[in-house]
Amino acid sequence: MAIIPTLLAKHCGKSAERKAWLGALPSLIQSLERRWSLSLGPPYDHSYVSCSWVAPAMLADRTRAVLKIGMPHFEGEQEIEGLRFWDGRTTVRLLEWDQPSNAMLLEQCEPGTPLLSLPEIEQDAIVTTILRRLWIKPPPQGFRPLSALIAYWNEHTRMSVDNWSDAGLVNDGLQVLTAMASEPHDDFLLATDLHAGNVLRAQREPWLVIDPKPFVGDRAYDLTQHLFNCEQRLETNPHELIRRLADLAGVDDRRVRLWFFGRAAAEPRDDWRGDWKLQLARRLTA
Repeated sequence: MAIIPTLLAKHCGKSAERKAWLGALPSLIQSLERRWSLSLGPPYDHSYVSCSWVAPAMLADRTRAVLKIGMPHFEGEQEIEGLRFWDGRTTVRLLEWDQPSNAMLLEQCEPGTPLLSLPEIEQDAIVTTILRRLWIKPPPQGFRPLSALIAYWNEHTRMSVDNWSDAGLVNDGLQVLTAMASEPHDDFLLATDLHAGNVLRAQREPWLVIDPKPFVGDRAYDLTQHLFNCEQRLETNPHELIRRLADLAGVDDRRVRLWFFGRAAAEPRDDWRGDWKLQLARRLTA
């Protein structure tokens, strides 16, 4: 019987589709072990393992790797396509993959220390350098536009309207996100979920990205996830932090601020009352 990480089990309890996926997971793991001749260790179980079953693996030739199987998850549906497109360009490499089951055999990062281990000031420079390398013009077809993610979020936020603690602020955020997504801009392939917990120290390159969630859109959006991880500096001076990151990344700080406000005010969440992101959104309007 496969060990199921705590947060993964919690997230799979949110829909019938995910519950069914979780029930079929043990047999899928066994099938992949045979198919790819793997010896697996216990799965990783920490705060960043929430949407996938991930475990260290050993191949028949003694190569160390990582087996990752993603649960049904709108944001992460094209992770395999993104990793194939970037092909190791500051991301982990795909060794094997199975599209129907969203299963990936990935290059292992060694020693695998997360970027979170460094001070945030140092994280800023590394994250923005990585983003600038990831931002490549995508092929004409294949990847979803960022507007699809925004529409998905808007739908789910409106489904919880009865729980909103500040309807005016949430509606403002929804309008900003919709307007930003509809504006013409240069399209690049974005990681959308790049933060210091998804960057690991490695040998092939100093740092490699895991868990990208590719969409095509405005580069300014791609700074927002790292910003959310900098709570103390956001509390001190969010505008200064936004300007710093925008300068490092070479993007328009006004657009970063608007994207960040929209997400803080209106992206879906489990609990709208007393949420620190809503408080942050109010400060950003000051």
